[in-house]
Amino acid sequence: MRQKPLVGYGSQFALLLALLGVLLILGSLLIGFIASQVFNVPLLQAGNELLKPQNVQMARLLNTAATAISFFLPALIVAKISSPKPFESLGFNRAISFKQIILVLFITLGGLFLSGSLAALNEMVPMPASFLKKARELEATYQSAMLTMATMKNFGDYLLTLVVIGLAPAIFEEVLFRGGMQRILINWFKSPWIGIIFTAIIFSAIHGSYFGFLPRIGLGIVLGLVFYLSKNLWLSILMHFFNNAVVVTQIYYLTKMGKPVKEAMEETMPIWIGGIALIGLIVIFRLFQQESNQVQATHTSNHSYELVD
Repeated sequence: MRQKPLVGYGSQFALLLALLGVLLILGSLLIGFIASQVFNVPLLQAGNELLKPQNVQMARLLNTAATAISFFLPALIVAKISSPKPFESLGFNRAISFKQIILVLFITLGGLFLSGSLAALNEMVPMPASFLKKARELEATYQSAMLTMATMKNFGDYLLTLVVIGLAPAIFEEVLFRGGMQRILINWFKSPWIGIIFTAIIFSAIHGSYFGFLPRIGLGIVLGLVFYLSKNLWLSILMHFFNNAVVVTQIYYLTKMGKPVKEAMEETMPIWIGGIALIGLIVIFRLFQQESNQVQATHTSNHSYELVD
């Protein structure tokens, strides 16, 4: 029997959104303040300093700190308030198998092909010229920050970028969106699909990129299914990291071959490839569900034995 939460799910969701909004602002202010002190410039000019290639290491460090504050802390605070076992509530557990990890790797590959096709579809959606103009301005701002973060001159830069762009966001974003938001919404609405899709939409929107909106919704749904079926946040973190690592590696390889970073970041795929990827994902997810059910059953059985003993 599921234990009643200490705080209602509606209240948890409201608190999570409130904390997210406040800490996003505080995280941005903290980045600006530290950068202004380090570079000895006015606060309003700190952002421009962080976009300069020579300041990429500081930009990476501050961005990682801000992501931890803005994404990790809200979910952890809500979990601590609403559950006596906050980390278990967020989905951190040891019920995992090697087969699940291998299947997550294949799910990641399918998700990458699907996201690439959704990027092409995103560009085909008709929008008013005024909206597209504003969207391109926001996209330019977003890409400027990402271009700085993704600049890799050597293998050491590549490894550091894997941590900053690959691992750190995978942990912090999955804690917030899957371990926090999706879990709350599924329990609140009693519907896995409402929780997964709604979370994926917010996950995509918060990145502030119109031209990446559909791809991130697709990625968010796939990540949501991994977490929902496995009940293990480590697996959705792993998939998120695999996804980011492939992108970082692709950018590193293409730029070493002489291709500009901007072009390397704008790769899309034909829509028909996304259709094939979707069929493959359905098959793989069925195998993943079977394996996850078996892992959870084994874990529950072992845990019950320990309690009895």
